[in-house]
Amino acid sequence: MAERAAKRGRRGAAARKPTYGAAARLARLLYGLQSRPRGWSFAAIEAELAISERTLLRYLAACRRELVDAEGHPILESFRSGERRMLRFAESGRMEESAAYQVLFFYFASSVFQFLDGTVIKEGVADLWDRFLRSVPTAQRARLADFQRKFYAVPYAMKDYRAFDAQLDTIIFCLANNRRMRVDYAAMLGSGKEHEFDPYSLLMYRGGLYVLGRSHRRRQIITLAVERMRRVERLSAMFEYPAGYAPEKYTEGIFGIIEGPQAQVELLIKDAQTRAYLESRRIHPTQQFRARRGGGAVLSMTVRGTDELKYWILGFGPHLEVLRPAGLRAEVAKLLRSAAEAYEVSPDPPSHPKAAASRRTPKLRR
Repeated sequence: MAERAAKRGRRGAAARKPTYGAAARLARLLYGLQSRPRGWSFAAIEAELAISERTLLRYLAACRRELVDAEGHPILESFRSGERRMLRFAESGRMEESAAYQVLFFYFASSVFQFLDGTVIKEGVADLWDRFLRSVPTAQRARLADFQRKFYAVPYAMKDYRAFDAQLDTIIFCLANNRRMRVDYAAMLGSGKEHEFDPYSLLMYRGGLYVLGRSHRRRQIITLAVERMRRVERLSAMFEYPAGYAPEKYTEGIFGIIEGPQAQVELLIKDAQTRAYLESRRIHPTQQFRARRGGGAVLSMTVRGTDELKYWILGFGPHLEVLRPAGLRAEVAKLLRSAAEAYEVSPDPPSHPKAAASRRTPKLRR
């Protein structure tokens, strides 16, 4: 019986002996990882190589034994990204291409701050960018010389904060040190108000900066736009950062940055082109599309406030129609009528007074 078990073991070992096909798949695996510095999922590898998970695990075990660096550490590592199992080159075994990807991720993250040109924040980001580039190996740095032209972020309607450096400096200090501040805040209409304010979060939204925190004047958490802060003063009083506070709690469900009453919104998308444009975007966390005949759809969402939503709807002109709520439909209709009145075409004035008179009074024939 022991002899039969030994024979089975020898047959199993022979069956698992590496083949030319296995070697080719291992080469494809390593080649694929070279171009994926962030990792390659197990499911995608199995599909690409047409192998089972069991076979992949056997390949990885062999790689960990045979593919090691100078110190004996495996050059491959597995990790999890959410629910997915991933594979990548370990830090010691990364290919040089990863340097380019690291710079790319850093650059796109820093491009978020383009609208802060001329401020203390942008200067700090620029300093970090320069330091990061200096840490890249010299050979790689030469290849990245044209990086900012190869990868470019297009800004859209950014606010200008070059005159608000003093305010931003104070806001950042108070945020970092839990210090209360006094804000002279300009209202949209009227003289404005002064707030003693505990800053909790600095928000970035559509090329603008906002501070979310507790106003002691209003006795509640509110949002203040940085460009409307005429003066910001650092106070000596400290505040305790609230343990249960989360910025998403005060922004979730809002269409934009201005909060208001909750509303169930339905918008009729009139044509297939507008539908394709909107379906490719995350307009709101609650968005749902229901297809209609003719290529259109109904977009429904549950929003907290419609002040910004109505101006967004106006941008689509005849391609979008408000079905509900009735109040939002009436507001949009009123704005559209006012806009149409401004563009009414009047008859062309006569080019000459005599020509006008001749059109008004027909000549009598003799």
